[in-house]
Amino acid sequence: MRCPYCLKEKTKVLESRRTPDNETRRRRECLTCKKRWTTYERIVRTDVFIVKKGAERELFDRSKILKGMELALEKRGINQERIDKATDRIESKILAMNKAQIKSKTVGELVMEELRSLDEVAYVRFASVYKKFKDPTQFVSTITELKNGPKIKI
Repeated sequence: MRCPYCLKEKTKVLESRRTPDNETRRRRECLTCKKRWTTYERIVRTDVFIVKKGAERELFDRSKILKGMELALEKRGINQERIDKATDRIESKILAMNKAQIKSKTVGELVMEELRSLDEVAYVRFASVYKKFKDPTQFVSTITELKNGPKIKI
């Protein structure tokens, strides 16, 4: 492990433990500059492919989900920790399916489900792009659906 401050490779692990999210948290120290930092390690499965509408296959990339959620939640006052946890839940659901291929539609629905519980405005923003709204009546329809549907909060 390279020190993020001085870029030297002489570092040591001071403490290591599992987090509730099943990650490994390590507290590290640089032996050269004596600065400390924390790293998190998670198992990344690389054998899940997302099947796009045109039958193209793409390797699952958690960062794309995170980026889409951050874009929808931009300036909505939701802290990064809640966004990360929602992304973790989506990733866990995808991995729990235990399939080699998952349709992009399934991933989109999981993202919408999480956004709906985080922030309804972000949900409508994401839905407008994901469902390719063509006119304002689709916005009204989605908002009406939100108002009449069950409230979901995490």
